[in-house]
Formats: sequence, C-alpha cells, structure tokens
Amino acid sequence: MTAHEIDYQIFGEEMQYVEIELDPQEIVIAEAGSFMMMDNNIHMETIFGDGSEQKSGIFGQLLNAGKRVLTGESLFMTAFINQANSKGKVSFASPYPGKILPIDLTEFQGKFICQKSSFLCAAKGVSVGIEFSKKLGRGFFGGEGFIMQKIEGDGMAFVHSGGTMAKKELRAGEILKVDTGCIIGFTKEVDYDIEFIGGIKNSIFGGEGLFYATLRGPGTVYVQSLPFSRLADRIIASAPKAGGNSRDEGSLLGGLGNLLDGNNRF
Repeated sequence: MTAHEIDYQIFGEEMQYVEIELDPQEIVIAEAGSFMMMDNNIHMETIFGDGSEQKSGIFGQLLNAGKRVLTGESLFMTAFINQANSKGKVSFASPYPGKILPIDLTEFQGKFICQKSSFLCAAKGVSVGIEFSKKLGRGFFGGEGFIMQKIEGDGMAFVHSGGTMAKKELRAGEILKVDTGCIIGFTKEVDYDIEFIGGIKNSIFGGEGLFYATLRGPGTVYVQSLPFSRLADRIIASAPKAGGNSRDEGSLLGGLGNLLDGNNRF
C-alpha cells in the first residue's frame, strides 16, 4: 500500500459529511473549503497539488499542481495530519445538498474518472489529476471541456454529488444515455462519448440541450439527480431582477401563487 489506510463514517441524509479517523501520523488531503471540524491533535498544512509527488522535487510538485489548474481547481490542497500518539478525527462536508460517495480504489483497479470539482477528500498517497478526452465531440459538447478529473492510487477517496445518487452496473456493450451534467463518475473500463439528440423539435423546443452522454459498458457508472449547475440556474432564474421583481411577479397567477404559499412580502 502506498496510500494511507483510513477509517471513515458518513453522517446525514441529504446534507452529508464524512468523518475520517486517523491513526498517529496518518494524513488525509482535502479540497479547500470542504473542512468542517477536527480534533485538537490534528494539524492542518497547505500543500502543492495533492501531495502524492512530494518527494519528486520542486518540478514534480509544480507539474502536479499545474494539472489541478487545468481542471479549474486551486494550486493548493490542505493536508490534515494526526500528530498525536492516539487516534484523531477530522470531518469534511459536501458544498451543496447531495450525497458523498466513498471510493475504494482497490476495487476499481486503481482508477476512477469523475466530473471536475466533485473531489472532496482522500487518503494521503491518492493522486488527483486530469483525464484528457481523446474525442473531439466529447471535448466540445460534453459539458466538462476536454478534461475530466481522475483519481488514482490504492486508497480511499470521496466525491460528492447533487441530489440523489444512482449506481448503474453496465454489462459489456450495454449503453446508458445520461444528461451530461448528471454524471458523477465511472470506472476506467467505461467508454464515454457524446451523442446528438436529433430532431428539429427536440433540438429547438426540447429544453434538454442538444447532446447527451452515452456510456458503454462494461463498468460501473454513478449518476446524480441534481447537478449543481442545474440548481444554480434555477436559483438565478428565480432571483429578483432589477427593480425588485422576481420572475413570477409580472402575472396574476404569479402574485396569487405567492399569496397562497405565504410569500406576502411587499
């Protein structure tokens, strides 16, 4: 084993957090902004990249950190170290309502591919990098650009999703069609591509975009019911516009609806 062996427990239903138990000198790495709480004997340290190449010299560390920039993440991550002679606990929370998915990389042949920004935390020694798309269509229309995030190693990692999570086991040749934003991640055997929805009415009036993702088995696929981008779009659409009017305030039905649901602010 090159990654640290960590124990964990996930709490909550729709607003989850994961509690990591660290033995003396064990380390867990996490994205900035995911920290929730920790015992007094846990020490926090900012590191370049994911810390998996700390012994490769300054060039290796810069290269590792540079890969994270390509996925839209920060150059830095945070390492939490148990410096006591007894066990200690540190907790990390999801940034929005949804589920936390624990990934034992030894069960996925050492690699898991996921949407960028879905990584939450992992045992020290797990590598968080980029997965370049080899297909032009996927890069332009996949909703994640040319790159996705890949998590490699032999330890535990945790990713978060929005809403309810579905797990699909695909047989060899079996195809699953998914909205591009609803993919959490999949195993490395799965073939991922983008397909045009087709049809003028579907394309113009369907309201579901022009493309969806096709995932071909064998392998395991994880899907989320509420991508953060979809949640953010709904919040923005319902936010008060200039002048203080919300989207539904220009009609009688909108005002009546507000009255019925208790929104009587003037």
